[in-house]
Amino acid sequence: MLTVMKHIHLKDMKNGWFLGNFEPTVVKTAQCEVAVKEYKAGDFEATHYHKIAQEVTVVISGRVEMCGKIFTKGDIISLDPKEQTSFKALTDAVIVAVKIPSVANDKFLA
Repeated sequence: MLTVMKHIHLKDMKNGWFLGNFEPTVVKTAQCEVAVKEYKAGDFEATHYHKIAQEVTVVISGRVEMCGKIFTKGDIISLDPKEQTSFKALTDAVIVAVKIPSVANDKFLA
């Protein structure tokens, strides 16, 4: 049987997002969004929230600050819709971010 597989590089995705209801994507789905995001120490995202989506962040490496608390490798942060957070990389860091569901324009600055 012939196997057909896709081979796509993360650099070809937008800001690390590779699965969700947007383009480009590896798998187009409205059920969730998934990203692998790399940050340099000092990178910052302003306080924001999602009206519809739940957001789950897994720290793969480094130290980050969210919700005024410091998180490190292995920590999982789950934010319900309308919960606010900012994000700051205290060191170089890698995270995996998951949003459920994938909803366009569901990020709002607080």
